Amino acid sequence: MAESCLLIIDVQQGFINEWTREIPARVARLQAGFDHVVATRFYNAEGSFYRTLIGWHRLDRGSPEFALAFTPRQDALILDKAIYSCVSERLLSHLTEHRIARVHLSGIATDNCVLKSAVDLFEAGIEPIVLAAACASHGGPEIHDCALKLLRRFIGKQQVVEARQAP
Repeated sequence: MAESCLLIIDVQQGFINEWTREIPARVARLQAGFDHVVATRFYNAEGSFYRTLIGWHRLDRGSPEFALAFTPRQDALILDKAIYSCVSERLLSHLTEHRIARVHLSGIATDNCVLKSAVDLFEAGIEPIVLAAACASHGGPEIHDCALKLLRRFIGKQQVVEARQAP
């Protein structure tokens, strides 16, 4: 039987606001239902396009905003990243090593890091399942809903679910 994996994307202090505040508790509860948990932390590197093109200067590595907003379980793999996607050689190696062919995604923000990671998993031959109720956008519910619509077109309608479906 294939092993299950929950990918928790960027549920960090700096992304918590009125539209995302429920996500830390939701992802914390979900962890127990999976064989593997991977959590990511975004940091905004000096000289990045986030700073120079977008004018966004938050989430320095090591700042209070960089900290996770939930407690990952003890055996969780924590990956730091300076780009939207968390799909890296290290993540793909971890998935291959544990024979994980399907990944359930949760986190912040549905409209960028979750969307980009889901599409990158899809293109890498790993089945993405986006847990819509465990995702949010710090840009608000309208942005979240738009991202879910795009995800359904990118990776398939059946790949975006409201609640966790059995792995």
